[in-house]
Amino acid sequence: MPTSDAATPNADQIAYWNESGGPVWVEMQAQLDRMTAPFSRRTVDALAPAAGEALLDIGCGSGGSTLELGQLVGAAGKVLGVDISVPMLGLARRRAAQAGSANVEFREADAQTADLGTAAFDGLFSRFGVMFFGDPVAAFTNLHKALKPGGRLAFVCWRTLAENAWATVSMNAALRHLPAPPRPEPGAPGAFAFADPDRIRTILSRAGFSTIAATRFDTKCGVGDLDQTLALVLRSGPVGAMLREHQDKRDIVAVAVREALAPHETVDGVLLDAAAWIVTATA
Repeated sequence: MPTSDAATPNADQIAYWNESGGPVWVEMQAQLDRMTAPFSRRTVDALAPAAGEALLDIGCGSGGSTLELGQLVGAAGKVLGVDISVPMLGLARRRAAQAGSANVEFREADAQTADLGTAAFDGLFSRFGVMFFGDPVAAFTNLHKALKPGGRLAFVCWRTLAENAWATVSMNAALRHLPAPPRPEPGAPGAFAFADPDRIRTILSRAGFSTIAATRFDTKCGVGDLDQTLALVLRSGPVGAMLREHQDKRDIVAVAVREALAPHETVDGVLLDAAAWIVTATA
């Protein structure tokens, strides 16, 4: 596991995705792939990969999106997935080996600072992987350098917390029994750091990108049935973060969250409103 030095950019995120977040995502990969599938499809469509292209998957996690991109660029193309989570990259490599995906490669790297080459990629893709940079302008400047002139960027990020019931329904239930966590500083790294489209445009413009667009995408999403959803909520996201500080409240919070989620259970599992931006730009 990489060490996390306070002076290292994104040190807190590196620690979290190796020590807490990553192992949970590995364990619940199938459910999380289900939740993110509609966002992945829409973002892939926005990127429009072509056969033979070289693509970079930023914050590739357990590799589901990387493998999908690899199929689209075909044997003549290649896809590099980068992430800071050793556990998730381990699963990604196992999945690629099982699928026989010879045109896909994974690398442990922080996209904010890693040498990703110069003009090495036709397209950059990310599924909820760009909101965690300590210095997003520096990160996207580095990514811009790796993109060929005229190359494309497409990523998906969450809109505001208030618009995302997948987070607020369980969080509000948990807050009946837990103290509210400190409010994050505006723009601080985290799931909702890119909620403001004007901030996105400013960051990308300062990093050298042009023809920047942020398009609303609204859907319902879920990870599975009520038991599967509760298990994930208690170990990740806002509720999981609060419970790590208050393990003694786990049982009572679990009851409250279950009651809050139950009305949203359908024949297709628990489904909740989700709101994202599909962001596109060119180098």
